[in-house]
Amino acid sequence: MAKNHDNRRSNIPANNSSKKEMNKVNNGVFVYSDTLTLADLSKQLNIPATDIIKFLFMNKKMVTINQTLDDETIGLICLEFGFDFRKEKAVSEENFEEMEIVDKPEDLSPRAPVVTIMGHVDHGKTTLIDAIRNSHLVDSEVGGISQAIGAYQKEINGQKITFLDTPGHEAFTAMRSRGASVTDIVVLVVAADDGVMPQTIEAINHAKAAGVPIIVAVNKIDKDGANPERIRNELMQYDIIPEEYGGDTIFCDISAKKNIGIKELLEAILVVSEMLELKANPNRYAIGTVIEANLDKGEGPKATLLVQNGTLSFQDYVVVGSAYGKIRRMSNEHKKVVKTAVPSTPVSVIGLSEVPNAGDKFMAFPTEKQARDIAFKRALAKKNEELAGNSARSLSDLYDRIHEGEVQELAIIIKADTNGSAEAVKSTVEKLSNDQVKIKVIHSSTGAITESDIMLASASGAIIYGFNVRPSALISQKAEQEKIEIRLHRIIYDLKNELEDAMKGMLKKEEVEQVTGQAEVRTLIHISKVGTVAGSYVTSGVIKAGEKIRLLRNGVIVYEGKIASLKRFKDDAREVKEGFECGITIENYNDLKEFDIIEGYEMVEKE
Repeated sequence: MAKNHDNRRSNIPANNSSKKEMNKVNNGVFVYSDTLTLADLSKQLNIPATDIIKFLFMNKKMVTINQTLDDETIGLICLEFGFDFRKEKAVSEENFEEMEIVDKPEDLSPRAPVVTIMGHVDHGKTTLIDAIRNSHLVDSEVGGISQAIGAYQKEINGQKITFLDTPGHEAFTAMRSRGASVTDIVVLVVAADDGVMPQTIEAINHAKAAGVPIIVAVNKIDKDGANPERIRNELMQYDIIPEEYGGDTIFCDISAKKNIGIKELLEAILVVSEMLELKANPNRYAIGTVIEANLDKGEGPKATLLVQNGTLSFQDYVVVGSAYGKIRRMSNEHKKVVKTAVPSTPVSVIGLSEVPNAGDKFMAFPTEKQARDIAFKRALAKKNEELAGNSARSLSDLYDRIHEGEVQELAIIIKADTNGSAEAVKSTVEKLSNDQVKIKVIHSSTGAITESDIMLASASGAIIYGFNVRPSALISQKAEQEKIEIRLHRIIYDLKNELEDAMKGMLKKEEVEQVTGQAEVRTLIHISKVGTVAGSYVTSGVIKAGEKIRLLRNGVIVYEGKIASLKRFKDDAREVKEGFECGITIENYNDLKEFDIIEGYEMVEKE
C-alpha cells in the first residue's frame, strides 16, 4: 500500500554530524561530546601525546596513549594547556527526546491547546470533565462522546481544545518527571463552598514547578454556602491573583453539575491559548508523548499518543522508548478509525512491539529499517545506563555539585505532622540560602509522605524532608526506584545543622536509622498483668524481639520505644519475617489501635 509521505520532512537533519565532528576548539574552549582516548585528545588539541602523558605522570596518573579518559582528566589537561572546556551531550536520532526541532516561521500553523484539570478531591474535577465532554456548544457537534482513550478534543467557536482525562496531579507530574512537557494550561478546580484544601495547594505547586499558566474554575457556585470571593482571597496567599484584583489569573465561576459557566471557561482557555501563540509544523514526521498505555488481550500493546509536532499517519513506523512498530490501526476518542493525526491530536494506536510507559516520547520515521535500528540502539543504551546506575541528587553529594557549579538552587519538599511544624521547618530551611546556592521549598504540607511527593521530587530533582512523619514501606520502595532521597528528623536543629554541613562540605560519618521491618496491627488483646497485645501481620522486612520501634498512626509518629515481647502463637520468637502473624507488646505503652503500624529500626553508621 502506497503511503503519502512525500510532503513530510524527517525530524533528523540530513547533515546530521557524527559525534567525532562535534569535538572542536572554539575561541579557546574545547567542546566535546563523546568519550576520548588520550590519542584523540592529543590530536584535537594539537598537543603532543608525550606532553600530556608527562603532565599526568607528574599528577600521579599513569595513562597510556590508547586509554580512554574520564571527564575529570580531560578537564585537568585542558586547564593545564590553556584551554577552557565544555561537554555537550551529542543529540542524534538515538536520543531524539533531547533534540531541539527548529521550524521556519512560515512552516508553523496554530495548534489546539492541551489542558489538564486538577484540584482537591470532591471539588468536582470529574463532574467538570463530564460537563465539558457532553456539553453541546456548536450545532454541528455530535453529543455524547464515547471517551475511550484517556484524552479527547472539544470544539468551541470553530477552535479545538485537547483535554487530558487524567484528573489529579499524580498523572500530570508522573509524565513531567519523565521529561514530558505535555500540558499547555492547567485548570484548577476549587469548590466555592469548601475553599483551598491540601490538594489544591499541591496542584498549584505542581503547575508552578512545570511553569504552566493556571485558570481557576470556582465550582459549585449553585450550592448553599458558596462564596467565590473567599476563594479569590484565599488563593492570593499562593500568588494566584485574579485579573479583577490586578493580577494575571483568569477566574471562572461555574457549576459543573448544572452546566453553568462551562462555555465561558472554554472561551477563557482559548484566550490564554491565543496569548501563548501555540504553533507546530504539520509537514514533518510526528513527534509526541505517550499519555497512557496497556496490554490488550486481543490486540496486544495499545497506547494513547499525543502528537505534539508533525503529522502521524496510518502505517507510519514509530519508535517509543526502546520499542518500535508499524501503526496497524489508529483511532480517536469516538473509537473511529482515522488515517492521520495533526499536532495536539490524541489517538489510540496498536502495532508497537511492547507496552511503553506514560510520559515516554515517540517519533515517527520514514522506514522500518531506520526505526528498528534506532530502537535496538536505544535498548542497548538503556541496558548500559541501568548497569552503570544513574546518579541521583542526594545530600551527600550536594557539596561537590555546588563546588562544580552544577547546583544553583536546591529544591526541597517538606512533610510534617502539624501545620505549625511545617511552617517552622520551611522558614528555617529557606533562611539557609547563601551566595552559592538558594534553597527553595517547592512544597510544604502536613501528613504522611505520599506517592505524589515522590513524583514531584522526581520531576523537580528535590530532596524530601520528613519532620515527625514516616514513609510507608511501599513509599520507601517507590523513592528508591525513583532515586529520591528522603531525610527524616524529629529535632529542627538537627535538620538545620545537617543542611548547613552539606552546604559547607562538612558531612561526616553519622549514625542513621535503618528500618528492619513493619507490622500492621490487625487485632488487640487485653491481658491483665501483661497489658495490650497487638495481634499483628508483618507487611515488610522482619520484626525482631527487643528492638527499637516507633508506632505510626496515619503515617505520623505517636510513640517511640522498644518491643517488650514478641510471640508466634504461645512461643517466644527472636524474629518474625514478612508474611507471618505475631503478637507484640510494647514496653510501657498500651494505647494501640487497629491498623497502627509498628516499625522496627536499628542504628547503623553511614558515611
